[in-house]
Amino acid sequence: MKGNIEDIIRFGPSGNSNEFFEEGYKHTEQAIAWVAEKGLNAYEYSFGKGVSISDAKAAQIGAQAAACGVKVSVHAPYYINLANPSEEMIEKSLGYLESSATKVRLLGGNRVVFHVATEGKAGREAAFALSLDRMKRLTEFIYEKGLDDVLFCPETMGKRGQIGTLEEIAEFCAIDKVFVPTIDFGHLNARDCGVINREGYGYIIEYLLDNMALEKVKYMHVHFSKIMFGAKGEIKHLTFADEEYGPCFEPLAEQLVKHGLLPTILCESDGTQAKDALYMKNAYINALERQ
Repeated sequence: MKGNIEDIIRFGPSGNSNEFFEEGYKHTEQAIAWVAEKGLNAYEYSFGKGVSISDAKAAQIGAQAAACGVKVSVHAPYYINLANPSEEMIEKSLGYLESSATKVRLLGGNRVVFHVATEGKAGREAAFALSLDRMKRLTEFIYEKGLDDVLFCPETMGKRGQIGTLEEIAEFCAIDKVFVPTIDFGHLNARDCGVINREGYGYIIEYLLDNMALEKVKYMHVHFSKIMFGAKGEIKHLTFADEEYGPCFEPLAEQLVKHGLLPTILCESDGTQAKDALYMKNAYINALERQ
């Protein structure tokens, strides 16, 4: 798969933790070395509210990432919606993905995470069909723009009104080699009101292996956090200290070891993402040792 990384599993935070600022740091340019010092080797830069980073700053962070052995991914703007009926808005969504991909190259990475669509007034079936058609259009756009060295990673979503079930993401990723899934286990757990347990992890991994190329599953992108949920799914992100909501990471670590999977795992805990990412790394090492 073009754009692949070396055969190691990666753990890191999405954004900067409270701890980062409490230790006196202020700028994301300082975050890469800080992450590496904590024993982590991945970092996700969010463009959720827009792609505003300058080329110079992105290149500076990219140089630091290369020196520290940290792989940087980006999250594209949240307002992408490939089920939007407006042609003007679709053009904007494609533009957001293009600018995200251009910046991730400068940041020294090759992965763009994005939310595909919301259901809206069209209804689930119509919104998914339109999203699927637009994902095929996105594929053509990626090749036309020469961006096929970047991996575009559609994400499973936590609210029931969003396009992004496990099955939907698997179908999107079957379109072309440029698509690799972002499996957000907290989202999947919240979407279905706490269904992920040991057996649930097994089902998810087996489904992906049955419906996707092995290499895409082996090197998939993963988001992980505990998430509060209600009847409509996700409410808010929590920390690993929470004991009421899940999911727990240890059973997933066992599945990763069992199947020899080496994803990039970004923690999205609420303010403790670096600490919790290190917890996951240690849980994975423990699972390896028990093998």
